[in-house]
Amino acid sequence: MSLWEYANPVKFLSLSERALPWLWGGAALCLVIGLGWGFFLTPDDFRQGSTVKIIYLHVPAAFLAINAWFMMLVASLIWIIRRHHVSALAARAAAPVGVVMTLIALVTGAIWGQPMWGTWWAWDPRLTSFLILFLFYLGYVALWEAIEDPDSAADLTSILCLVGTVFAVLSRYAVNFWNQGLHQGASLSLDKEENVADVFYQPLLVSIGGFVLLFLALVLYRTGTEIRVRRTRALIAREERASGLSPEVRDA
Repeated sequence: MSLWEYANPVKFLSLSERALPWLWGGAALCLVIGLGWGFFLTPDDFRQGSTVKIIYLHVPAAFLAINAWFMMLVASLIWIIRRHHVSALAARAAAPVGVVMTLIALVTGAIWGQPMWGTWWAWDPRLTSFLILFLFYLGYVALWEAIEDPDSAADLTSILCLVGTVFAVLSRYAVNFWNQGLHQGASLSLDKEENVADVFYQPLLVSIGGFVLLFLALVLYRTGTEIRVRRTRALIAREERASGLSPEVRDA
């Protein structure tokens, strides 16, 4: 079985219908366990107090905000190279989810940063690149809505996605590029010495798992919706051509 089979809308819809109940259920279970464990069963940090518990929202949201853009990049490249409509629709479906995740990360970061840094916002390299990424998300969504022809919209948004990837990379690695920033290093790393303490690390992993499953469920659901909307519009256009009426005459 080839992965490209799911570029067929019928097969994609069949797959999503089978996968969605498991994804919704897994997301709900992981989020309840991870957030409940993190907020109510972990101790306060000796420096940050209870403020540290915002990590269970901030880190998963920031992780997905960046990786959602990379998912959109892959889908956009597939569209550009192979012209599979499902990939373009999947990128479109992921963008509003990415907007929400980026906004959650920015807001929770400000709430977390205020008592730690003494300010709600600083023009730190990572924070600035993350804000620019948020603006690229908004521009991506607006561009899809502004262009009527879906193929032209997919082409232009794919180009925008390629450009915005620079800021997705900076959002992830800015701390490594510029050491003078206020933002701390990664909470999760292959280097165990850089990770948060195990008492926070374990529920954080569960929370991230819940966010990832929720993201996948939302993207599959929204992609399916986009496919059905596209089909409906195609059927309406076909009926209009068959009846010989232009849209202007029909709506008069």
